[in-house]
Amino acid sequence: MTIFSKHKKGNSREQIQIKEVVDDILVLPDHDYRLVIETSSVNFELKSEEEQDVIIDSFQNFLNSLPCPIQILVRVREVDIDKYLEDVEKLEEKEEVTTYKKQLKSYQKFVKKLVSGNKILSRRFYIVIPYKHLERKQDMTVIKEHLSLQKDIILKGLERMQMKGRMLTGLEVLNLFYGFYNPESIRTQPLTKEAVETLLRNNYV
Repeated sequence: MTIFSKHKKGNSREQIQIKEVVDDILVLPDHDYRLVIETSSVNFELKSEEEQDVIIDSFQNFLNSLPCPIQILVRVREVDIDKYLEDVEKLEEKEEVTTYKKQLKSYQKFVKKLVSGNKILSRRFYIVIPYKHLERKQDMTVIKEHLSLQKDIILKGLERMQMKGRMLTGLEVLNLFYGFYNPESIRTQPLTKEAVETLLRNNYV
């Protein structure tokens, strides 16, 4: 897809060839399919030694119960503080209570001082579930059923570790890859449903 085809000189990373996204499922060449789950995380370092042992045992049991190979993806991104501060400033302008207005103003100063000269990073965690459909015919009903079964098993495993997971929608999957290949553009030009519909309608992808 052309919206993901940005290439920098000297960048030897191989890009994933995306054919399309159908019913929230990523379709790749050679009858390969992927379903992406976003998960919560656990701050392992803040746990006691006993709690850490429980987490390790739970994770081992989770891995042993997997119905298929998975890929664990950690997405690290710089938080757009300017956009966040703009939103806080808009709240301040709308606020009519003087006390709350002062608190919002003070909060903006605190955040600016906190991030001065520092990058604030966010981390998101994903589990990628693969499936290869051996038949030539693309039977999405069969593919969805197979991936859905694997997804349910994995989500139950996450629950046993007291973690939450949810499947990404088609637009969220596209945004994930759009962010990989266009890290600067996504800040000013986020991928929206309307933008995707326009690209498809004009055969830009």
